[in-house]
Amino acid sequence: MVKNLFSLLYSRQTSILSAASIIMATLMLSKILGLVRDRLLAHVFSPDIIDIFWAAFRLPDFIFQIIILGALSVAFIPVFTEHLENKGKEDAFDMARSVLNISLVVFILITVSIYIFAQPIIKTFIAPGFDAGKQLQVVELTRIILAGQVVLVLGSFFIGISQSFQRFIIPSLAPVFYNFGMIIGIAFLSKSFGIRGAAYGVVLGAFMHALIQLPLIWSIGFRFKFPPKFFHTGVKEIMRLVSVRTIGLAAEQINETIGIALATLASIGSVTYLTFAQHLQVVPIGLFGATLAQAALPVLSAEKARGKIDEFKITILTTMHQILFLTLPAAAILIVIRIPVVRLVFGASQFDWPSTVLTGATVAYLSVGLAAQAVSLLFVRGFYALKDTKTPVMVSLFVVVVNILLSVYMIVVLKLDVWSIGLANAVAAVISAILLFWSLHFKVGKFNLKAVFGPFIKMLMATVIMGVCLYIPIKLLDQVIFDTTRTVNLLALTGLSSIFALTIYVILVRFLKVRELDTYVELLKRIGKFQDKLKSQEIIPENV
Repeated sequence: MVKNLFSLLYSRQTSILSAASIIMATLMLSKILGLVRDRLLAHVFSPDIIDIFWAAFRLPDFIFQIIILGALSVAFIPVFTEHLENKGKEDAFDMARSVLNISLVVFILITVSIYIFAQPIIKTFIAPGFDAGKQLQVVELTRIILAGQVVLVLGSFFIGISQSFQRFIIPSLAPVFYNFGMIIGIAFLSKSFGIRGAAYGVVLGAFMHALIQLPLIWSIGFRFKFPPKFFHTGVKEIMRLVSVRTIGLAAEQINETIGIALATLASIGSVTYLTFAQHLQVVPIGLFGATLAQAALPVLSAEKARGKIDEFKITILTTMHQILFLTLPAAAILIVIRIPVVRLVFGASQFDWPSTVLTGATVAYLSVGLAAQAVSLLFVRGFYALKDTKTPVMVSLFVVVVNILLSVYMIVVLKLDVWSIGLANAVAAVISAILLFWSLHFKVGKFNLKAVFGPFIKMLMATVIMGVCLYIPIKLLDQVIFDTTRTVNLLALTGLSSIFALTIYVILVRFLKVRELDTYVELLKRIGKFQDKLKSQEIIPENV
């Protein structure tokens, strides 16, 4: 039994949907734990105290996203895959060790600098709206969280290596353990350390994130070697790709940082409202957008390496429609039942009705751009597979400027509340998706636009009708049948209405002959034969 379990955990997933289904299942667990973490925060601390934690998380995450995740998402997997295909496993591992060593040295040096100068950075850029006492608390928590991010570097590189070998189960479980560590910190350490307990939980989660992956990395054949080496032919190529993307990634992180800073100016608790709303909105983006885009990257990279551009285009379009099929109805559901969802997830003792309303409004406006954000993840990875980082960076820079200008205008000039930051983000997301698709369209020698927009229009029509059908029973049942002051009734109202709306959506897409429905129905049929589906088999893009 144990042998079969490890065989399942270490097996290869070589079709995009089989890989994405693994990532989706584990990511769903991770997102659920993330919402449990947020619920615990809302139960133990008031929104103004939670503000301190999320503000402290911003700077360490800023550095990590730029230095580590930028390298992994942009260059590491495509370059590692190319070396693996053309030069063999040992050469690819040599390159991975060199990149990891360089990343650790750079990250540690920057971390030490941030640790020393945290106070003026926090005061000026992260939390200008906080008073001096809260700013000092943000500095203290920032320094604690920085220690965990160093360990997270190792775990993130382990994920990149494993996914290049098309092993997705264990890497997808790593974020689950990361969130679990944070939950332990909030639940058990906050009694003794207050909000610092949540920061200690981040450090614990980072260690768990790396340790869970060690057995798989070992079985693949990766080993640490001493003395460490810092030079390899692949490093130069990665640095070339990363150097351009870092500009765009820095702009995106500056955009998020300005969003937090503006939230500190909006009203007390707004950092928490914005963060909680983003956490709800990114659940479907993570489940349906990031998973399919992440699973598609090794396939797209391999197709580009073999010169199969027609298969590359098929993979992009097929995956795009699969993402839209799931994210469009998810966006409509979040917009219509935003208040019940916020009450169910965050309705703890210290999260009152005004907090619920503001968070719900922010969720709704963010969700307008939900599907656009999800497909943008795929388009960006399409450019990465083509080893073009310049185009997505240029798009990102333009969109970030638009987003920042809109956010500043709404918060500083119009004096609107935190929901306006969500609206600005949604507008920017739609613009980004349009620009990325159009650029990729010309980059690959043009898509068949009829094949692109035909299914999209059908799914959009079905989504609009579904949203109307969801709104009506929510209002009727809330006022006539269910007493939604009780959690059980609120859960029943939300569940029944959502099931009814999704049923309408399925009927409509079936009537409109949207073929993505058949794809997912077939996938559900194969879940019963889960282990066989995970076994390695040749990828045929038409069957993706």
